[in-house]
Amino acid sequence: MMFHDRTPARHRPPAPEPLRKPLGTIPLLLAMRRNPLGTWTRAHYDELILHGQSIIGEICVVSDPVGIRQVLVDNVANYRKDDLQQRLLGPGLADGLLLAEDEMWRRQRRLLAHLFTPRVVAAYKPAMVESAHWLVDRWQRQREGRVIDIARDLSRVTLNVLERTIFPEGLGRDPAEFIHAVTDYFETAGRVDPLDLLRLPDWLPRLGRARSKPALDFFAEAVNAIIAKRRASLDAGTVTTERPDLLSALLSAADPETGAGLSEREIQANILTFIGAGHETTANALTWTLYLLGTHPHWRAQAEAEADGLLRQTSGAPSPEEAPIIRAVLEEAMRLYPPAATLTRDAIEADVICGQRIRAGTRVVISPWLVHRHHKLWTDADLFDPSRFLPGAREKIDRFAFLPFGGGPRICIGMGFAMQEAVILLAHVLKNFRLDPSEGLAPKPVQRVTLRPDGGMPMALRRRQ
Repeated sequence: MMFHDRTPARHRPPAPEPLRKPLGTIPLLLAMRRNPLGTWTRAHYDELILHGQSIIGEICVVSDPVGIRQVLVDNVANYRKDDLQQRLLGPGLADGLLLAEDEMWRRQRRLLAHLFTPRVVAAYKPAMVESAHWLVDRWQRQREGRVIDIARDLSRVTLNVLERTIFPEGLGRDPAEFIHAVTDYFETAGRVDPLDLLRLPDWLPRLGRARSKPALDFFAEAVNAIIAKRRASLDAGTVTTERPDLLSALLSAADPETGAGLSEREIQANILTFIGAGHETTANALTWTLYLLGTHPHWRAQAEAEADGLLRQTSGAPSPEEAPIIRAVLEEAMRLYPPAATLTRDAIEADVICGQRIRAGTRVVISPWLVHRHHKLWTDADLFDPSRFLPGAREKIDRFAFLPFGGGPRICIGMGFAMQEAVILLAHVLKNFRLDPSEGLAPKPVQRVTLRPDGGMPMALRRRQ
């Protein structure tokens, strides 16, 4: 059955207004530091391929699904992660799965893939339900109609999920400290520095790197303590968890082809990746979903009805396949506000993408933000319409026109985990509460590695009767 939003007014979710023409050099450098989303022009939303020179060299912005498939799959060996990502995130994540290249990446992917098979992910359902109950209990204690920052609380509950699943012995720190450190890290290290854009030498000081150092120092201390505690438990034979967990796998991993394990730096970088990006992206997806449902009562009512029925039938743990409406609203929210707004690659050798010749060294930009809002790929691209993702319509979407988790061999390894977690948490929230945007709320999406609402998401919390 197809559903359509029949609310009287078609609410346009907040987004930066496209520019009429490209920015000059200095304004572009400043805008990239403030919020890269504000640098796209109208042509980027209308043309599937844009190629030209910029202050950082030759750039090709690819929004054509055929070209995206070529870069991410068909000729993937010709495109490596660009040096800007390494400069921004390298100090903390350089040796982890997110930024690793070539054989290092392949080896880590082989070692970790078994942790995210459908069977293993399904085994995490009870722990995800426990976290959902934790959030419901926390919100039940709030005053009726109180305005709360749901972005903060959703970040806390997704961290709670990690504690109950892949870090079952806990994180060894106050979760609020982790959330504060993650926020500081993305807010500082995630700002694009003009010196990095211009590819100036690393010995020139970057303000963002200096400001991100306290967060990195906190992570290093916390992660080392987590590793030491688990190693002691493994040595003593006292690890009793029945579910496979990331930390044990990282420490005991042995490559089936070489027998080699992970280095200390690789272990640290992957733990930090899963703590930081692992909970932040899911929390942001849930935050934007609840905001969009608060501005589209028709869709909220349908999602609530589905949640009411599912939680009675599935022991509180519906899978994404069992929740077509809840899954559709989540995916439409991730279309409008993709967790990672930009994917960038550097061409190793010359290539031709959709008829456009590019030279070796060209920076190829694939922006899920642009692709998901492109006027040639989506009808009413700027509007919230989950019917696009309901059964019967979802199958018609080109695989490379929807990239919330990336695509190709480097697609997010935790995609299945994240979708199951998000469906379970959202179902429990919808069954128990109704959240409405606070008066005058117009959240501003800002790109800081992940796509987050600037200043949080204040919403009025009410219990459903």
